[in-house]
Amino acid sequence: MELRRAATALELTAAEYLFDSPVRPEWARRFLEAQGHHLFLAYEGEVPVGFVSGVETVHPDKGTEMFLYELAVAEPFRRRGTGRALVRELAALARERGCYGMWVGVDRGNDIALATYRSAGGEDDGSCTVMTWDFG
Repeated sequence: MELRRAATALELTAAEYLFDSPVRPEWARRFLEAQGHHLFLAYEGEVPVGFVSGVETVHPDKGTEMFLYELAVAEPFRRRGTGRALVRELAALARERGCYGMWVGVDRGNDIALATYRSAGGEDDGSCTVMTWDFG
């Protein structure tokens, strides 16, 4: 397995089956061009088998932290360390960029995701509830 930082909308379109919805090239370009937005792809040969995306968030009194936006691994490549490797790659980038921490929201009952994040060094502090607003 090889991890590569995504640089083009074409790379993301080629990995479209890993995303929740079809990749829109204009959104992919906007994401990749935005400062503080990061996406790594995992490959087996030339086939994309997983990705992790993260966004740096900055606050006047806290500094910068990394928000792990999404992690996906194709079904046949799960439980092989792909997700853990992707999370660790994003965490390494966060440290390199001076982030004081990294966080991710996880759906209740998503034991596979929780196990992946724990294996990559994450800890559940038990203090988070996520509130959402739907503008769609």
